[in-house]
Amino acid sequence: MRVYHSSTQRIENPDISHSRDFLDFGKGFYVTTIEEQAVKYAERFMRRSHAAWLNVYELNDDAFKFNILTLKSYDESWIDFVTSCRAGNDKSDYDMIIGGIANDKVFRTIDLYFAGDISKDEALKRLIYEKPNNQICIRSQEIIDKHLKFIEGIKI
Repeated sequence: MRVYHSSTQRIENPDISHSRDFLDFGKGFYVTTIEEQAVKYAERFMRRSHAAWLNVYELNDDAFKFNILTLKSYDESWIDFVTSCRAGNDKSDYDMIIGGIANDKVFRTIDLYFAGDISKDEALKRLIYEKPNNQICIRSQEIIDKHLKFIEGIKI
């Protein structure tokens, strides 16, 4: 499967240790199967006067034999998991998580929920019509080392 990662640099040998804490699915190396989504994210770096790279990888089928959580929609299980990860309270041992990313519109709803300005039910009502995009958080260095192959880095 072809996957993409946006960055300010070419990343031939990704590792989990460079990930920020408190992201949607916790600390890990984030990729997407949607090239357009990765390019749009890379453009954010350019707006901040940074270099922007689209790193392209092949994620082989054996990566999907590990302990994986798949969140298919913006539902209660997605919001609970994201809330736990962003608060630094996730204690799960998933090697990879697949699900929707909190884009700008989704993030505004989640932000209101995190701040206590709307209830979980209200957040879920707002998210029900949002079509999830795609992010894969690889939290296992073994998956990266053995099952993720760098193809190319494209400067945007």
